[in-house]
Amino acid sequence: MKNQEVARIFNDIADLLEIKGENPFRIRAYRRAALNIEALSKDVSQTSKDDLRKIPGIGQDLAGKIGEYTETGRIQAYESLKKEIPGGLSVLLSIPGLGPKTAKLLFEQLHITNLEELERYAQEHKLSSLAGIKEKTEVNILKGIGMLKRGMERQPLGRVLPIANDILEQIGKDPSVRKLSIAGSIRRWKDTIKDIDVLATSKDPKSVMNTFVHLPQVKEILMHGPTKSSVIIQEGLQVDLRVVEEESFGAALAYFTGSKAHNIRLREMAVRSGLKINEYGIFREKDNKKIGGAKEEEVYKNLDLPYIPPELREDSGEIEAALQGKLPKLVELRDIKGDLHVHTKWSDGSHDFDELIEAARERGYEYIAITDHSRGLGIARGLTPERLIEEKKEIDALNKRLRGFTLLAGTEVDIRSNGEIDFPDEILRMLDIVVASIHSGFRQGREQLTGRLISAMKNPYVSIIAHPTGRLIGERDPYELDMDEILRAAQATGTAIEINAYPLRLDLNDVYAKKAKEMGIPIAISTDAHVKTQFEYMGYGVSIARRGWLEKSDILNTLSYASLVRALKKNRLNKNTRASS
Repeated sequence: MKNQEVARIFNDIADLLEIKGENPFRIRAYRRAALNIEALSKDVSQTSKDDLRKIPGIGQDLAGKIGEYTETGRIQAYESLKKEIPGGLSVLLSIPGLGPKTAKLLFEQLHITNLEELERYAQEHKLSSLAGIKEKTEVNILKGIGMLKRGMERQPLGRVLPIANDILEQIGKDPSVRKLSIAGSIRRWKDTIKDIDVLATSKDPKSVMNTFVHLPQVKEILMHGPTKSSVIIQEGLQVDLRVVEEESFGAALAYFTGSKAHNIRLREMAVRSGLKINEYGIFREKDNKKIGGAKEEEVYKNLDLPYIPPELREDSGEIEAALQGKLPKLVELRDIKGDLHVHTKWSDGSHDFDELIEAARERGYEYIAITDHSRGLGIARGLTPERLIEEKKEIDALNKRLRGFTLLAGTEVDIRSNGEIDFPDEILRMLDIVVASIHSGFRQGREQLTGRLISAMKNPYVSIIAHPTGRLIGERDPYELDMDEILRAAQATGTAIEINAYPLRLDLNDVYAKKAKEMGIPIAISTDAHVKTQFEYMGYGVSIARRGWLEKSDILNTLSYASLVRALKKNRLNKNTRASS
């Protein structure tokens, strides 16, 4: 798919325009277009110009640029812009958290043109001599460089999975392919990915290998063998394809899915049972007779274990739980009844109510919560109290006409730097649901940031804390928080914590999701959708929940509408009772 390539170019154009001091509305248009393109499930290269113009934020000019890229692999306006900006400055722009203005300052004042030089200057505290750059800025620059280096090794799942699925689809067009699957950390839904593993069976392995090494994404062929080939694709990722025998496919899938630690535990159990397990199958040690391996379930069955879902295979207690018959019945995508964090045109979303309702109904949802931003987030056209009241009236009127579907009137209210909520209680009490989150002051100290979230949870009208750690995978590290203290506060107040399903957030992560489950804290899986196609991100959120051992009963939005409303009202009542006692 060309979507990510086009989105990256549009974001680059926005950065270059910002350095040039161009119109902020034009810059914002490119960023919005990039966000919406990245959210598409359909390849832009397969989309007509008329359909491209139907994408929010894509007019005739940008549709033309997308068409130019899919036809030629270049956008002339982008190439011209790059010539106006020195190459060294472009390098600095690649550092997470280093904005265009700071990059320009470092380039012009200190003539820094590469990462090594910038890292040395920051370590030696030579940057703080510039106006506007403090010692803390130097620390953040070093963090950004570290993040960039890590990003060269591992990339976000949300960027890699679409690429892997595209490769899988193209390999699958070979008529000789019988079985085909992604393996490795992608199949376990790890939030960052080092490489892509693909397994196949085929009556003609040579044909599959030829198809694979000649895929259009391939940049370099590392190995081209009869049953295994490895390539580097344009995105810098290594992709390995193995063709195995039909009778070994299940064992190979288990082996190459991993994790390494999980596989070691299985092999240790096999040895104690007089068995041998590897990628070729399951064998009796005494006579080397093969007793299974065609199906993945056979690996576990021969060890007297129930099937363990890939998301749990991290040697984090899943073997012990399986032996005791205590594996969780993991939540599934089909269990989700609605989305509790959705934005509309009233703030920074791209659609009106009717478009979102149609898209949600297509997914079989019973409800969605409209949670447009509060006034504190000016860049997102946050609502004043008056506009929020007006929006709620429109939602109420619409609900009277709807059948079998309901909009919850809500808000994503900003938590200010002093811990106060952006709307007064008399406004919040009118709403069905209140999502609270931090959008500024990420560099405050651990105690202050922790205190802000806890203060919000104590508010009787706050239902959910959204994207609690603020991370953007590969772009921004989580801000400093005492997550144990935050979870204790959530437990005490009954406030739900969100797993934000946006692929670059996946926040709460799986580790803290599991802790929340153990503490009885309700979880909401929400997409934070700004474009209706982003409803498709729910699968990412469910995957994190599954990695955190969450079941249907742990998730707030697996409830029916009636049960959800009762749960929200009950928690609000409990909070008010505690506040008054």
